[in-house]
Amino acid sequence: MNISAPFIHRPVATWLLALAVVLTGALGFRLLPVSALPQVDFPTIQVSTRLPGASADTMASLITTPLERQFGLIPGLSVMTSTSSQGASAITLQFDLSKSIDVAAEDVQAAINAARGVLPQALPYPPVYSKVNPADPPILTLALTSDTLPITRVNDVADTLLAQKLSQISGVGRVVVEGGQRPAVRVQMDPARLAAYGLSLEDVRAALSKANVDLPKGSFDGVSQALSLGANDQISDPAHYPTQVIAWRNGAPVRVQDLGQVVEGVEDSRAAGWYDGKPAVILNVQRQPGANIVATVDRISAKLPELRRAMPVGVTVSVLADRTETIRASVADVEFTLVLTVVLVIGVIWVFLRSPRATLIPAVALPLSLVGTFGVMALAGFSLDNLSLMALTISAGFVVDDAIVMIENIVRYIEKGMKPLEAALTGAAEIGFTIVSLTVSLVAVFIPLLFMEGIVGRLFREFALTLTVAVVVSAVVSLTLTPMMCGHLLKGGHEDAKSGKVFKSLTGLYARSLDWVLGRQAATLWLAVATLAGTIALYILVPKGFLPSQDTGMIIATTDGRPEISFRAMVELQRRAADIARADPDVAAVASFLGTGGVNITANTGHMTIVLKPRKRRDASAEQVIARMSEALRPVAGLEAHLKAAQDIQLSPRTSRTQFQYTLTDIDAAELAHWAPRVLERLRASPLLTDLASDSQDGGLQADIVIDRDKAARLGVAPQAIDDTLYDAFGQRQISTIYSQVNQYHVILEVTPEYQLGPETLGAIYVRSSNGGLVPLAAFAKVTRSRVPLAITHQGQFPAVTLSFNLAPGASLGQAIREIETIGRELEMPETITGDFSGDAAEFRRSLENEPWLILAALVVIYIVLGVLYESTIHPVTIMSTLPSAGIGALLALMATGNDLSLVGLIGIILLMGIVKKNAIMMIDFALEAERGQGMSPRDAIVQASLLRFRPIMMTTMAALLGALPLAIDSGTGSELRRPLGISIVGGLLLSQLITLYTTPVIYLAFERLKSRFSQSSPAGGTA
Repeated sequence: MNISAPFIHRPVATWLLALAVVLTGALGFRLLPVSALPQVDFPTIQVSTRLPGASADTMASLITTPLERQFGLIPGLSVMTSTSSQGASAITLQFDLSKSIDVAAEDVQAAINAARGVLPQALPYPPVYSKVNPADPPILTLALTSDTLPITRVNDVADTLLAQKLSQISGVGRVVVEGGQRPAVRVQMDPARLAAYGLSLEDVRAALSKANVDLPKGSFDGVSQALSLGANDQISDPAHYPTQVIAWRNGAPVRVQDLGQVVEGVEDSRAAGWYDGKPAVILNVQRQPGANIVATVDRISAKLPELRRAMPVGVTVSVLADRTETIRASVADVEFTLVLTVVLVIGVIWVFLRSPRATLIPAVALPLSLVGTFGVMALAGFSLDNLSLMALTISAGFVVDDAIVMIENIVRYIEKGMKPLEAALTGAAEIGFTIVSLTVSLVAVFIPLLFMEGIVGRLFREFALTLTVAVVVSAVVSLTLTPMMCGHLLKGGHEDAKSGKVFKSLTGLYARSLDWVLGRQAATLWLAVATLAGTIALYILVPKGFLPSQDTGMIIATTDGRPEISFRAMVELQRRAADIARADPDVAAVASFLGTGGVNITANTGHMTIVLKPRKRRDASAEQVIARMSEALRPVAGLEAHLKAAQDIQLSPRTSRTQFQYTLTDIDAAELAHWAPRVLERLRASPLLTDLASDSQDGGLQADIVIDRDKAARLGVAPQAIDDTLYDAFGQRQISTIYSQVNQYHVILEVTPEYQLGPETLGAIYVRSSNGGLVPLAAFAKVTRSRVPLAITHQGQFPAVTLSFNLAPGASLGQAIREIETIGRELEMPETITGDFSGDAAEFRRSLENEPWLILAALVVIYIVLGVLYESTIHPVTIMSTLPSAGIGALLALMATGNDLSLVGLIGIILLMGIVKKNAIMMIDFALEAERGQGMSPRDAIVQASLLRFRPIMMTTMAALLGALPLAIDSGTGSELRRPLGISIVGGLLLSQLITLYTTPVIYLAFERLKSRFSQSSPAGGTA
């Protein structure tokens, strides 16, 4: 049956069908969204609670633990981590991929409601959730500055206008105001003056909270008029607070100004932010998991001009970091690579066929196949991203194979003197089954990729499906449009089908060398065995990695001061670090901030967002800039800086200082605190690891108030009164709220700044007793100092310590994981301590375990498909004998270029299986036909098939090689992710092409001899 005959006889219908494919593909291309990678994210939600003044231990026991107990009951929860620090609790919940983030959010809200009964009743900032992965870098970072307005006014604009409006945009998960200086009224009391008037801080708090209220008051409804009731019960002007009466003494009022001072300050005096050295408010916009980054930023950019017009004069909004810039540049770069690949592939056909008409046919078929793929991609909900475009780029090298095989076979008949139309019908009928075999066997290679599990499987599924669609569309085009064009465009004669003297000489050289090899078949078989053994050995030895580190043009820096460092000292260190980062020649902008919040866990931690110049305007990569900047920051005494390049793929829900994490958990917090530093020290001694850091900071200083309960009871002082008084003095306690139509502002009670410098001032604090008198704190309590953790972390409700690390130059993730596991065994930790990897490292371990099974599955599927196609159990093995040479070539190429075997490189090797076996299929297909149809001997048949198919084999190999070459040598934006794929394919093709041209005929003959012996010994045996 000739599938192509109807299309050859009906050229107009075929052209119109091709036009329909073009129109559908063009429409699909316009509808495809742009993205860095396929939108695959774990549903992740973060729950945040704040209680100013509370210690880490108080936050853990009072807030975090009750919430964790409720969250732990949610079905589909895969990972739960939490961090409790000074005044803040953050719980991150990561759910199974199968769970909808909206359903997860409903479950989280229900759990929060269930926990309210055991949470403190007067929480100023109750638990709120955000659909966001806190470890995901912001998609957009804005900096607000002003040369004329105070920073509190700038923060008010950011909090009231920008944060609110941007949060409403579809795709935005959270807008965090960092370094915020939110306006507040700070009432600062002098303990000495209070004592002189016989007043306590609790008296001030009670008086001011009652003096500033805004409650419903009702209305009148008369015979003809209705009136609402209002009163000046709210003190909305900070200037009126100093005159408020706190008490009466000797018939005279005691006002706030008699007891201290009122300052128009900020809500959190221990937070600050800078943009390129100037005080600033930083807005980090994070996306919802699964939201398209480019589309979300486009919506924000469209809204910004309107928001700028609504802002006060003097406030400047600067776009500090926009992740879509590198995404767009990366996509543009790979689009250019795709076009270049198409040009190179068509050039290969011109070189081999030397005919403008023959070259025009694949020049039409190849773009048509790719354009047709766009239509299916749009229907499947895919996007134009690095992986899908990389799939199309690679596919350009081998989807053209079908057209090449069809054209070359038809041209061969024209060279023999047939008329073009007759040659098209004959050649298409002869080669049709081969094209179907090539397509089905190639699609079979992708089947295991489609069934990869976890986030990696979801990530590469779009890649595999795009390749599959491109291959299928190519086969359809090659069986319809290509033979029709050959029959109607090609002309008879030498001019349209000459191959050139050079190629004829090359074919003659191959014929002589093949004859020489066939005389030494035993040695050739041993070479094939050695290739297989070498491939297995290299696979075991090659360094293995997860995904190549990307250069996204953004570096995230975490700075740590001493655990006991003051805020003022940390400000100086942070500014020095920012100045050093800004001085780097490849840095475009730097934003930094301090203060406990959504990013910084503790008060001694700072954060810097370092934006690099565009890749074309700098010589150094992000990793080189990090190495250079780390050296420059090292001399800053008292500061430890950890830098990492922001990545498009973020799997871990835990914010860490460096790229990879290893987490220790134990039910006994004290035991964990003992062992975690020992593990950290051993890891620091490893040459494979660098930038070791721990999220456990146990060196914080705490002033402990040791209460003599007997004395306190005798004096009538309850612990509740003690806590309330200390909170009033030192906790930045919010005692009242000023309500406006656009925002709310808090009234903060504290002692005057000179009493906040150290525990020595505690002697001036008085507590109201139950009998109404004032009792000095020193009368019933003493002060001691102790070391406490600045943050308490949990994983799955158990105490946890996360050790994060980067890889040393030349080290692979596989080597690092083995090293850490070895150290864990050598330390002989208690069995109650469990060590496990998280994030990228955990996903790498899972993928590493599945890699051999993935390769085996690909081999089994290929064998089954080939066996079905050829109705043989032997010939599939002959075809698959070409695969080891491709594997060893790919592995050698990766090692020679300093790349580890990452998932991208592994995908390249699997693709090689599909490309390389095409050569054997073309040889064996013709050899079998010669044996069955022409009665040739196996040797004559395989020699004739090898020589006849030498030109298309060379053409298809060169097309695939040149299709991958632009990826292998690419150095543009985002090339780090694509380069290993190109290197593995180029390396594998170069070696396999040289070997398989000779080993395939030898193995074919060996199996034919084996089959003959088997048939002679088993006369009743079936077909092999």
